Amino acid sequence: MNLALWLERTALATPERPALYAGRDLVATYGEFWARARAIAGALKARGVGPGDRVAIFMGNCPEYLIAFYGIWCAGAVVVPINAKLHGREAAYILGNAGASVVFASAGLAETLAEAEVTVPVIVAPGHAFDVICVHDPLAAPVPRAASDIAWLFYTSGTTGKPKGVMMTFRMLTAMSLCYNHDADVVQPEDTTLYAAPMSHGAGIYNMMHVRAGARHVCPPSGGFDPVEIFDLAAAFDNVQMFAAPTMVKRLTEAAKAADVRGEGLRTIVYAGGPMYNADIIEAVDHFGPIFVQIYGQGECPMGITALPRADVADRAHPNWRARLQSVGRAQSAVEVAIGDADGQPLPAGTQGEIMVRGDTVMPGYWQNPEATAKALVNGWLMTGDMGVMDADGYVTMQDRSKDMIISGGSNIYPREVEEVLLMDPQVQEVSVVGRPHAEWGEEVVAFVVGQADPARLDQLCLENIARFKRPKDYIQIDALPKNNYGKVLKTDLRQLLARR
Repeated sequence: MNLALWLERTALATPERPALYAGRDLVATYGEFWARARAIAGALKARGVGPGDRVAIFMGNCPEYLIAFYGIWCAGAVVVPINAKLHGREAAYILGNAGASVVFASAGLAETLAEAEVTVPVIVAPGHAFDVICVHDPLAAPVPRAASDIAWLFYTSGTTGKPKGVMMTFRMLTAMSLCYNHDADVVQPEDTTLYAAPMSHGAGIYNMMHVRAGARHVCPPSGGFDPVEIFDLAAAFDNVQMFAAPTMVKRLTEAAKAADVRGEGLRTIVYAGGPMYNADIIEAVDHFGPIFVQIYGQGECPMGITALPRADVADRAHPNWRARLQSVGRAQSAVEVAIGDADGQPLPAGTQGEIMVRGDTVMPGYWQNPEATAKALVNGWLMTGDMGVMDADGYVTMQDRSKDMIISGGSNIYPREVEEVLLMDPQVQEVSVVGRPHAEWGEEVVAFVVGQADPARLDQLCLENIARFKRPKDYIQIDALPKNNYGKVLKTDLRQLLARR
């Protein structure tokens, strides 16, 4: 089923209900939201875009994002959201790999694409071109799509240095949305969802259940995360739900204490995307109350592996509450979760292994990448790459990542893609990138460099080729990288060296 039908149903039932806001300013009712989405679908069809074609969105958070999003779906096409923080060359790779027909881009990001010599047609939004297609002759109804059809092509950073496209189907997103209402939070028409995190990722992927309920969608004027702005909007709209990385939760708590506010109007904060330390979530619950829900997912199983409901997050009476709080919760309703070995065989409770998941929220595979798909889907299970343990009650605790991914401020950074850029400098003989604990961001990127390269030159290379947030915050000169007998760099030794420093 084409999930654009959810918008259509809400618009037909309650056309005057407020839908999209820029700050406190109403941009569109549900009737207007649906009319503009259908007009965009008509304009895309006139451009030759049809079912299964890929249309990208390279925009910051704004109401036009959702209008374009549902216009793409209404046309039967596949949405390809691109992180607005990416470098133009990184975005260009995604556009090329996806075979995108059109890209909606914010004005500044359209310039970034031009600098990267992107040839895909660009529609600047918001802007005059976008306004024109919003009054195009509309499609009468969404193009029918099957549950197994691709709805969202999500690009996740890869250990090879090139991102992989996760094929998210309509079935996956439907199951995820229904799980949200059972396992995380029940969305009501009077609710508001606030987009303070990138709409290309977790915050945006939670739009569907709010559209179906007829809730309000608010994009902060800043376009991002500003605690003072969030507190102001939450108090103005009330019943606010938002998605936040653990580092955002920590900053919200600090800001609220400094301003002596309690987050009036905040009803639910779903946190995910990195490790949440017990001390931080305890402090947050003590200050804001029982408004926090944790979920665990990844692009390959979007927001849909486990959940730790607000009752568990706020519980201080259960004899095992600290261990549960440190966990990522229990399996969501549409999936099975197990701890397994490398062959995808489940292990007994209490045994450490790789977290595995199977069910309707799991991807069918990576876009045009059968080799990577075969590695990820083993014996019917998605191998998450995360190591953990499950207790007898089904609570899953992550113990380590089998991959060397760095999570900084909720954003995933794979060392290999940074290392590839640094090795472009002829003075860099060898390099290894690891994460270093950071009080605010969770982790920060550190590069161990063999050679006499100038850190300023390395910084410039990174700024020219990858997103700014992936740039190392420290370059450490080292005579030789620690390696095992097979020549593999021992990143554990490098992390221990950082700890001693």
